[in-house]
Amino acid sequence: MSIGCSLFCHITQNWRGRPLTDRIAVVELIGATSTKAGLKVESALDTRSYQKGIKVSNAEMKRLDITSDQFHPEWNYSIKPGRSLKS
Repeated sequence: MSIGCSLFCHITQNWRGRPLTDRIAVVELIGATSTKAGLKVESALDTRSYQKGIKVSNAEMKRLDITSDQFHPEWNYSIKPGRSLKS
């Protein structure tokens, strides 16, 4: 199973249905997640503004190194650093 799925599962267990009242609550919940195997999660709220409506070309999408997980590949996948999209 991929790291992303394993991490999400632990975050969900840590959440236990508590109300997510604001973004800080979510960041703190994620940051408080750990596993018996020693995984400790760090999280921070990104307050920067980002441009909306950026279009990604088919060629740029093809350059991404995306690996689907066997379990629900439409939800569980890894994106690894690849070649620069500006090349």
